[in-house]
Amino acid sequence: AWVAGFNGTDALPGLMWHGHEMIWGYAGAVIVGFLLTAVGSWTGQPAFSGTPLAGLAALWLGARIAASTETGAPLITGLLSVSFFVCAAVAVALPVWRARSKRNAGVPFLLLAFALANALYLLTVAGVLDMDARRLLFTGLLLVSGFITLIGLRVIPFFTHRALKRPQVSHPRWAGIVGLLSPVILAALIATNAPSVLALIVGAAGMVFNLVLLMRNAHGSMRQHPLLWVLYLGYSLTALGIGLVGLALSVAPALMSAAVHCIAIGGVGVLTLGMMTRTALGHTGRNLVLPPLMVPAYALMLLATVLRLGAAFIPAAYQPLIHAAGACFAGALLLFLWRYGKWLVSTRIDGMPG
Repeated sequence: AWVAGFNGTDALPGLMWHGHEMIWGYAGAVIVGFLLTAVGSWTGQPAFSGTPLAGLAALWLGARIAASTETGAPLITGLLSVSFFVCAAVAVALPVWRARSKRNAGVPFLLLAFALANALYLLTVAGVLDMDARRLLFTGLLLVSGFITLIGLRVIPFFTHRALKRPQVSHPRWAGIVGLLSPVILAALIATNAPSVLALIVGAAGMVFNLVLLMRNAHGSMRQHPLLWVLYLGYSLTALGIGLVGLALSVAPALMSAAVHCIAIGGVGVLTLGMMTRTALGHTGRNLVLPPLMVPAYALMLLATVLRLGAAFIPAAYQPLIHAAGACFAGALLLFLWRYGKWLVSTRIDGMPG
C-alpha cells in the first residue's frame, strides 16, 4: 500500500504511518507471536492459546484498522497498539514468574520498553510531547534489533545443531549480554539525543559481538540448507545495520536511511520470512523440508534489501528503486502465504494441538 501511493491518514501521515506500521505493526506481531510460542518451551508452562490469544489478536488487528483510518490525533491507535504490547508482556511474564525462570526475566521488560517507545512516538506525532518523532521511530527499530539478538542467539545455534548434527557452540554469558544490550543502549541514545561518540562505540561493539557470536556456529555445509543460511544472512544484516546506525549517529548522518533499512528489510524482513518458513513446518506437523518457491521468496526479500539500500545511495533512482523494493518485499511474503496459508488455518496433520 505504501509504495502504491497510500500516504497514511490525518492522524499518522506519510512516513509516520509507514514507520509505525512496519515497526510496531509488522515486526511487533512477529515478535509477540514468537515469544508467546517460545516461552512455553523455555519455561515448561502451558502455551498461550484460546480466548486470551484471540483477544490479543483482536487488539493487534484493531490497531492496524485504526492506524489506517483514524483522523485527528492517533488516540485509538495508541490505546490499542500500546495495550497489545502491555498485554503481551503480561502473557509472557506469567509463565516466566510461575517457572521462576531468571534467564527469561528480562523479556517482559523489553516488551514494556517497546510499548513505551510506541506510546512516546504516538504522543509526539499527536503533538502532546515535544520530541523528534523520527528519532523515536529509530528507537523502536533498534528495540526490534534487541529482540532479534535475544531470539537469534538462542535459536540459530540450536537450529544449526539440529540440521547439521554438529555440537552447539555456546557463548560466554557476558558476550551475549553485550550483543543484546548494544542495540537497546543505542535505542536509548537516539531517544535522548546523547553524545555521538558513545553511539559509535556502542554500534561498533554491537556489530562485532553479534557477528562473532553468530559465526561461532557457522559451517560451510549450511550452504546446502536454505532454512539455515537465510537466518545467518538476516542476522548478519541486522548486526551490520547496528554498526551503521552507530556510524550515522556519529560521523556520517547520511548513512541513517541505509542503516535503518539494512535492519528493517535485511534483518526484520529476511529473518521473519526465514523463521516463519521453518517454524511453521514444525507447528503444522510437517517435516523440516523447505517447500518449493521458498528459495525464490528468500531471493526476493534479499533483492528488496539490495534495492532499498540502493535507493539510499542513488538519489536519482530513488522512486523506482523504492517501488521495486516494495514489490519484492510483498512478493516474498505472498509466496509464503501461497504455500503456507492453507496449512496455517488447518488442523495439524499429526493430530497434535495447534
